[in-house]
Amino acid sequence: MEIVLLGSGNVATHLATALNEAGYRIVQLYSRTMRNAELLASKVGAEPVERVDTRYRAADFYIFSVKDAALPEIVSQMPPTTGIWVHTAGSVPLSALSPHKERGVLYPLQTFSKERELDLRDIPFFIEGESSATIAMLNELVKSISEKVFLLSGDKRRLLHLAAVFASNFTNHMYTLASEIMDEEGLQFFLLHPLIAETAAKAMTMDPHAAQTGPALRFDEEVIKKHLDLLSDPMKKELYALLSKSIHKRSSEQCVGRNYRP
Repeated sequence: MEIVLLGSGNVATHLATALNEAGYRIVQLYSRTMRNAELLASKVGAEPVERVDTRYRAADFYIFSVKDAALPEIVSQMPPTTGIWVHTAGSVPLSALSPHKERGVLYPLQTFSKERELDLRDIPFFIEGESSATIAMLNELVKSISEKVFLLSGDKRRLLHLAAVFASNFTNHMYTLASEIMDEEGLQFFLLHPLIAETAAKAMTMDPHAAQTGPALRFDEEVIKKHLDLLSDPMKKELYALLSKSIHKRSSEQCVGRNYRP
């Protein structure tokens, strides 16, 4: 099968590599920046292009792996084509690819960086299609690169994406803030690695609520106040207080009759 890939970012890079290795032919690769198109196209033997209206028009799939905000403009510039149009976004509806009739979604639930190699066979992909024929084609495509393919409605996919933001993006931001606190005192972030690894391991083997520990769970007012006093950054202070309040509220059965007041 032939594929036109629109995008050259993190997800597009991993998809292009995996699909090429699975035997699909990436015939064209689009990016707004020609240099980015050339770099990725050279890895998969595709033709690099920087204009949507020069698109190859007889591919089996057109995969839109671009920023959510850029998708409407790119779709509006697309010429009529054959094949199935597919996007890879977690929070974008299938209808975003209208008026093309054969359209679908393949959403990989993972955090991607170009610099890190990933085995896509272990990554869950969630697909959606306008018709049973499109779903069957998508299922065949994705099963060539992943062993975990699930049919999921757009509404549930958007909720899954929301949960993923909490589990990954927000968690990673907490690592960033922790790293800044460490750096201010000349401490190295690797000292937290064992703690991070065990916290993640418990989240995958226990109920996350049952795995919760820390001063907010215990309602240790003295420790909480000391931590708040140590934070000079108002945003860090606000986040600490809000997260502690949320943890305490979820654990109210252990703290009956008491309210957290930062």
